[in-house]
Parts: sequence; C-alpha cells; structure tokens
Amino acid sequence: MGLPSARSRVDKLGVKGGQRVSVTGLDDAAFATELADRTDRVHVGRIVKGSGLIVLGVTTRRDLGRLEVALRSLDRDGAVWVVWPKGRRELTEDHIRAAALEAGLVDVKVMAFSTALSALKLVIPVAKR
Repeated sequence: MGLPSARSRVDKLGVKGGQRVSVTGLDDAAFATELADRTDRVHVGRIVKGSGLIVLGVTTRRDLGRLEVALRSLDRDGAVWVVWPKGRRELTEDHIRAAALEAGLVDVKVMAFSTALSALKLVIPVAKR
C-alpha cells in the first residue's frame, strides 16, 4: 500500500491563487479554510458565474442535476469537482460520469477528497471550449 500524498487538497484540486472558486453541497469548515488560505475569491454555499473551479458536493443522484447550473457558471477552461460519499451503491462514480456526459462534461481525474469522500474532476471537452 502506498504512502499518503504530501500534497494538500487544494493542490490536488488545482486551486490557483486569485482564482474564483464556488463550493456548494459540502459542509467542511477545514476545506473552506484551506481554500481561503489559497484565494480570497471563495464563494461557499452558492455557484457564482465566472468560477474557475466549482466544488459540488452530492449525496444523491438527484443532486447531479446541479451539474447543468455548474456548467453555465463555469469559466471555459475551468473545472467542476464532484464530491460524493465513498462506498454507496446508490451513488457511484459511474452515475456521476453518466450525468456529466449528459450535461456536456467529461471526466479527467479522480481523487480521494477525504477518508469518507471521493472526488471526480469534470471539464468542458476541448473541442467545445
């Protein structure tokens, strides 16, 4: 078994200094602090138009409907990270991928967000940017 990564979550997510970041559906005060240490343009609890990075917490398949709102608010070269609970058959990485494709997004990376949560990075396909 490999050693845990020394990179922080904001590094793994690709958060840049000064980047506009929207976070919704995720109640994680430590993560909000990590983001605020990286950029002063963090919006928690809502998705803001012109976001370079959107972190979308989901717990049900119905929550995946917010991907369309995220896409409309996302910078052309930005990314949406969908964060969901690990080990639940009613909401899996495959469900998220299918919803992403339906919304016009493709997945490019997966990571362990925490011991209890996984995250999947979604972007607008290069041909559609």
